[in-house]
Amino acid sequence: MADLSFHDRSSPKTLKQLADLSGATLNDDADGSLIVSDVAALHEAGTDHISFLDNPKYKEQFKITKARACIVSKDMAQYAPEGVHLLISKHPYKSYALIAQAFYPEAYPAAQISDAAFVDNTAVIGQGCVIEAGAVIQKGAILGKGVWVGSNAVVDYNVQIGDKCRIGANATISHTIMGENSRIYPGARIGQDGFGFAIDPAGHVKVPQLGRVIIGDNVEIGANTTIDRGAGPDTIIGDGTWIDNLVQIAHNVKIGRGCIIIAHAGIAGSAVIEDYAVIAGQVGVAGHVTVGSGAQIAAQSGVINDVPAGAKMMGSPAFPMKEHLRHLATLKKLATKG
Repeated sequence: MADLSFHDRSSPKTLKQLADLSGATLNDDADGSLIVSDVAALHEAGTDHISFLDNPKYKEQFKITKARACIVSKDMAQYAPEGVHLLISKHPYKSYALIAQAFYPEAYPAAQISDAAFVDNTAVIGQGCVIEAGAVIQKGAILGKGVWVGSNAVVDYNVQIGDKCRIGANATISHTIMGENSRIYPGARIGQDGFGFAIDPAGHVKVPQLGRVIIGDNVEIGANTTIDRGAGPDTIIGDGTWIDNLVQIAHNVKIGRGCIIIAHAGIAGSAVIEDYAVIAGQVGVAGHVTVGSGAQIAAQSGVINDVPAGAKMMGSPAFPMKEHLRHLATLKKLATKG
């Protein structure tokens, strides 16, 4: 359960209110006027809590939960303990997320520019912005309405940031144009030089990185992630893509809409990740390859060739997942012989 020292909880709500805002429906015997005050995990929940079951792995916890109410799929409703009121959802985890947001809406401070921040007099600052102590907004930067810049963050020369974006503490943004409602988490480095150079035994020669980073709307970029600007073409992050902590995205990479890229992944220069692809943790994607729309790359895989749309890949080098698992099974059989 949430520690109220760090999180502000809103007022109690009826099950009918929660069903309406989450896209769930009340089970036939559920009392819509019943009030709950908080969300909690199945094993922690008490009689004033609502919980959820999404993964069948936790079915046994569901059978003995003390929660007043629970969000479940229609198939799991039969396992509910007596007295638990059910909200039926096709997507229980999504419904839970919406309910949790209702109980714990993200706090947003009143508009203010700290006296301890530096804002160049040529910068354009939209209405309702928050600029915290130590932040630096350089010459020619443009911040839209309601942008929140955290302590010691740097918005460099001529960067453009759309409405309602949030820039975390100690993040650095240069050579970037960002859409609306996007969030950069603390310590991220956006728009730095790409790793471009001509190899020469007499001394490597740096290639000027003349492109930008273009970030769409509703993008999340995790803590300490780095996204290099393009060498000439831009590095592009599409609308609705979410990038985890500690990810490296090199120059000229093009990432489509709605992609998920998980921690410690590295995407080399000029790779293309098409819409709704999933790149799992510690995946390496080689330069100049394309990962097709909707493809899924399993953790610790190495992608060195193009991946077809919708494919599920695994291993290093990455093979179709079923093929890779057959290889592993065959190796296991060979290893146990004789």
